[in-house]
Amino acid sequence: MQLIKNEFARKIIFIVCLLACLLPFIDPPIALLMGIILSQINGHPFAKYNSKVTKILLQASVVGLGFGMNLFEAAKAGQEGLIFTIATILITFTAGILLGKYFKIDNKIAYLITSGTAICGGSAIAAVSPVIGAKPEQMSVSLGTVFILNSIALFIFPLIGYFFKLTEPQFGLWSAIAIHDTSSVVGAAAKYGTEALKIATTVKLERALWIIPLSFVTALAFRNKETRISIPYFIFFFIAAMALNTFIPQMQSAGQVILMIAKKGLTVTLFLIGSGLTAASLKAVGIKPFLLGVILWILISVCSLIVIMNSSG
Repeated sequence: MQLIKNEFARKIIFIVCLLACLLPFIDPPIALLMGIILSQINGHPFAKYNSKVTKILLQASVVGLGFGMNLFEAAKAGQEGLIFTIATILITFTAGILLGKYFKIDNKIAYLITSGTAICGGSAIAAVSPVIGAKPEQMSVSLGTVFILNSIALFIFPLIGYFFKLTEPQFGLWSAIAIHDTSSVVGAAAKYGTEALKIATTVKLERALWIIPLSFVTALAFRNKETRISIPYFIFFFIAAMALNTFIPQMQSAGQVILMIAKKGLTVTLFLIGSGLTAASLKAVGIKPFLLGVILWILISVCSLIVIMNSSG
């Protein structure tokens, strides 16, 4: 419900809240909550630009985070999470397809929600949607489901991590496996600690690369040979940033400045994501698709947490 009607006032309020995200005491979860609340009372005066700006800012922020990481340490973290990543993707897809049939959910909606849960949330849904010929309403339901769970994860995952006394490497791996979107993974891990952030970002981006084989397999499964495969090129810029930070010592001081800017960029990104969560998008999510998303999310979260807690951490 949009309480403020004056367009100029709505824009000023939005800009003030956006700038407030740059303050040092505003972290990603707070920024997300600010955006959600503002969306309900103020609407989004720049809604038509939100999706594109959010995508660009998120990708730029992730690349900036690379300037705070060592390439060899990141490669080790990615290697350790590779088998785990493959296993969880296969488990999630198997469960998603079976549950979708059991609940008699529209095949395309079930496939999109499963893809988003298994790989990387909205990015996977956006990549797979044109491959299967999904309609706007099918995308809306799938994105809404994943987005709601992302928002919840950003708040509760650090609390669960503290409750179970997870180490930073354990939490970083868990959040990368069990949280859908890169933005929420990085936001939750940044809240938990620097080491958690490094591992979470590396493993999550490695996971995001599975969009490429997923798109090819989907094209074959849905017999769409004319589909253009979407490749997340920004991940390669992230790797290049890590390489610069690792091999060029002169970059490290500048890299710290870039890293600080990137973290604030992520905070602003989550504010924009929250401001895009309208009452209409919430209403669009039906009970069965949302239930599918919740069950898959709990399944992957609980299973991965048990494995991580019982392995060396």
